[in-house]
This record gives sequence, structure tokens and C-alpha cells, in this order.
Amino acid sequence: MPGYYTIRMGIPEMKELWDSLTFKYADGSISKTEQLIYRKWGNALKYLSMDPNYPGLQTHEISPLTKRYGIKVWQSYLENRKSSPMRMYWVYGPGKMDITVIGLEPHPEDKKKGGYNKVVLSDME
Repeated sequence: MPGYYTIRMGIPEMKELWDSLTFKYADGSISKTEQLIYRKWGNALKYLSMDPNYPGLQTHEISPLTKRYGIKVWQSYLENRKSSPMRMYWVYGPGKMDITVIGLEPHPEDKKKGGYNKVVLSDME
């Protein structure tokens, strides 16, 4: 059986967001909206670490971001079937069994030309 991937947070944005949500959850100051994102993101991270191609994540490469950043950028679903569903953007690396989360945003209007132009991604460690 293959090993699990180590999930890393892109810097500085993803690490700061994850740390903030984790702290707020632990001390009880998390808002309902933040708690919903934290829960869905946590579940997605769990499945991503086990199998990046887990069917519920609906993982696929985002070619415009791959071209812009010069590394294959993948998108996985946190949710679907709602207005502005959240998407997680990630890359493989820096190590062989590492995945680095570099973005968390509502799904852009990719049917419109240039929908991914507004997506800004974090750096790897």
C-alpha cells in the first residue's frame, strides 16, 4: 500500500490562514463561516493526503495556472453545487511525497475568458 502524502501549506498566505483557523477553532472564537471552511478544508486535506485522485475531490489540472506558474497546478473541490463553491489549489513538492496547498478560493468563472487570471497563489517553502 502506498504511503500518505505530507500536506504543506504555501507561504505566507495558506500557512497563515490555516494557523488562524486552527487557533480560532481551538479557542472557540471561530465564526460559523470560518468553521464551515475549516471543516470542509480539513476533510479535503485528509482525502488529499491519502489519494490526490480521490473521486470526491474531483482533482484536475488547471492549465492556465500551470502555464503562468511553470509547475503543474491542480484544483480539488471543497464543495460543489452551491454559489461560489470553494476550490483548493495545490502542487506536488517540494519532496517526493509532499503536496503543497497554494490557494483556497471560490471557483472563478472559468467559462469567461481569463477567469483564472484573478487567482493568486502562495509560494512553496
